[in-house]
Amino acid sequence: MKTKAFADMTVEQACSQVGSDLTGLSQSEAESRLQKYGYNEISEDRRSPLIDLLSRYWGPMPWLLELTIILSLLLNHLIDAIVVFVLLTINVVVGFINSDHSQKALELLKSKLATKARVKRNGSWTRVDARQLVLGDVIYLNLGDVVPADAKVTKGELLVDQSSLTGESLPVHLHDSDVIFSGTVVTQGEGMGLVVNTGEATYFGATAGLVKLAKPQSHQMDIVIGVSRYLLYASLSVLAVTALYVWLTSGDMVLIVTFAVLFLMGSIPVALPAVTAIVEARGAMELSREGILVSRLDSIEDAASIDVLCFDKTGTLTQNRISVVDVLPQRGHDTFEVGMLAALASSENSKDLIDSAIIDYAKTRAIDYFSFKQTVFTPFTPNTKIAEAIVERGDSRLRVIKGAPREVLSRCKDDPDKVQGVEDQISQIATLGYRTLAVARSITHENSNLSYCGLIVMSDPIRPESKEMIERIRSLGVRPLMLTGDSLSIAKEVAIQTGIGEKIGLASMLRKESHNLRFEILDYDGFAEVYPEDKYLIVKSLQSQGHMLGMTGDGVNDAPALKQAEMGIAVKDATDVSKASASVVLTRDGIDVITQALITSRKIYQRMLSWVINKIAKVIQFVGLLSLGYFWLHGLVFPVIGMVLLIFSNDFATMSLATDNAAGSTSPNQWNLKNISILGGVVGLLLVAQGALTVYIGMTVFEMDLNQVGSLITFTLIFTSQFRILVVRERRRFWASRPGRELMLSVVGVLFSFSVLAFIGGLLAPLTLVEIVFAVLFSGAFTFIVVDPVKFSLAKRFGL
Repeated sequence: MKTKAFADMTVEQACSQVGSDLTGLSQSEAESRLQKYGYNEISEDRRSPLIDLLSRYWGPMPWLLELTIILSLLLNHLIDAIVVFVLLTINVVVGFINSDHSQKALELLKSKLATKARVKRNGSWTRVDARQLVLGDVIYLNLGDVVPADAKVTKGELLVDQSSLTGESLPVHLHDSDVIFSGTVVTQGEGMGLVVNTGEATYFGATAGLVKLAKPQSHQMDIVIGVSRYLLYASLSVLAVTALYVWLTSGDMVLIVTFAVLFLMGSIPVALPAVTAIVEARGAMELSREGILVSRLDSIEDAASIDVLCFDKTGTLTQNRISVVDVLPQRGHDTFEVGMLAALASSENSKDLIDSAIIDYAKTRAIDYFSFKQTVFTPFTPNTKIAEAIVERGDSRLRVIKGAPREVLSRCKDDPDKVQGVEDQISQIATLGYRTLAVARSITHENSNLSYCGLIVMSDPIRPESKEMIERIRSLGVRPLMLTGDSLSIAKEVAIQTGIGEKIGLASMLRKESHNLRFEILDYDGFAEVYPEDKYLIVKSLQSQGHMLGMTGDGVNDAPALKQAEMGIAVKDATDVSKASASVVLTRDGIDVITQALITSRKIYQRMLSWVINKIAKVIQFVGLLSLGYFWLHGLVFPVIGMVLLIFSNDFATMSLATDNAAGSTSPNQWNLKNISILGGVVGLLLVAQGALTVYIGMTVFEMDLNQVGSLITFTLIFTSQFRILVVRERRRFWASRPGRELMLSVVGVLFSFSVLAFIGGLLAPLTLVEIVFAVLFSGAFTFIVVDPVKFSLAKRFGL
């Protein structure tokens, strides 16, 4: 039975449900239940790191690369096989290093559970490992304890900090018959509880289960597979036609296998995963300088497409600390006096959050409470609901109390009409989501003449940058959505203050209308009284409708949603569990840098888009030219070693795109593979025509044989690849922006080094200086004059 169901039961009914009583269990019965229900811990599915690493060599993409390696070895092309194997291994290692963080998150969740618990066994109290607690145990809870299991309070009153688990910003008072959750912290009081759930059946364990279930889909990998599929289909179709022609005209199986190796090496984007990771790693370095630590690289690219950003309230939009926001003195008193009296009824040595907030308020406003000497202090307890002190200054002595308004007012001797007016004022403040404390004093140390002095208004204040950040989020085309475990009144007030909106709903409404969940969510600006599973399901539901989600948070309750979102963002002071589940962790105070993450991700998207378009164009160019050359000249116009050179010159030299000057868009980006493929394909077909002209000129003007033509076309493709990247890096005309310094150095370096290689020869037939100059100039002129206008027209038409 779920823990929350026990809240509606009496203690006697709960005892009956779990088969126990308030005297606890015998040791033998506890051991029997331990065998039946298991340990009070979160189970882990451990997998050998070695098996995980080796399994990455298995799958559609690795199979194709491994087939290429085998075919290269059959043809005695050892260098080709080594190059492909190295690229495959790079991809495997990158994927292994960036595997998901479920294991780390679960380990941190486990570390949050109490390690020891005080439990009644055989009628006496004893301390045991918390993992040995079972259903029906009676446990003792005291100040500072981490609650070891879900329990029903059977005796005592407790003040419990549930903020990291439920998102409630203020401590919760728990009394007899209330339920208390595993992983929460007792901040005041003591009591006993009946264990009603342990391990993964607890509220805390359910959160851990959601973390295990959360599997964010890497849209980067979708793109890699999509690009690979388009390129492979096109290449295999051309290969089939070419191989059939070779078989019918010559029956040369070695030539067919050679074609297969070339087509596979040319069509599979061998280095794309590694290049993508490197591009994103450079983006992660850029973000680190802004105080943003990226723990899952592919989330950077995914963030470019985020159109909904979900915000946890406590600790994200707010500061997660109780502060005095106002002091409302009663007539005849002033703000200074009420603030001083509240400070006198507080203790600097106490760990009480409210006392600390009031002392801070008094100090920042230079309120002189130091002139009084506190002779007696009685701290707040859940039973009395007040704190009181007797203070002295000179010959004067007075009693001061602060606490729950109803308790304070009941001790005062004020006029009933005055009391009613105060209660109306408190009710009005409560509708705004604020908490109030009443302050009273007597002119002596007796309680008989206590007089009400005023109210202290407290809340978890919003961060100074929250409102501006929300405005910037909207300007980037992203919809903010607030999800909080706090009450509806508090949620509404925070949403209004931050500019998120005024329409806040209750999460319970969505649970009742689960079949309409996906359609109703974005009708609201946020939801209150949200449980961890609600946040997780809201994220998943919006994702199922095609939305890309960002999620910010700081508590254990946010961990499942942080893990599931395309970009989970943990704020600086977030729990370790949240940081482990998130893909991005803020290392500086404030959340205004979230917008910088979106802007940077959109720049990275443009860089990756340039790389993908360039890759598609290169494959179409190579495959088209290779097949056309055979039908035309009945031979290989492109040697196998040329493919290796082209891989290094194109795939690796263009890694400098990671630092290229790119401007992010003002709206979320979407990967439209169809339009991207058409653009890249058209560019590639134009370059096939350029290659055919190069072959023709080589044979007619330079009077080359097929071997020399192979050298000329190889270096022409290499030079073209450098000019092509300068064209496709811009969706506008190529001169619209200045390329990055690293990109220009890379282009110049490739042009120079391969020109020298072409002149020296060795791997391929050497070219004369005139032939090299022709290859460079013709490649540049054709790319800039012919290809660029067509690219610009298509990019504008497709909205790329």
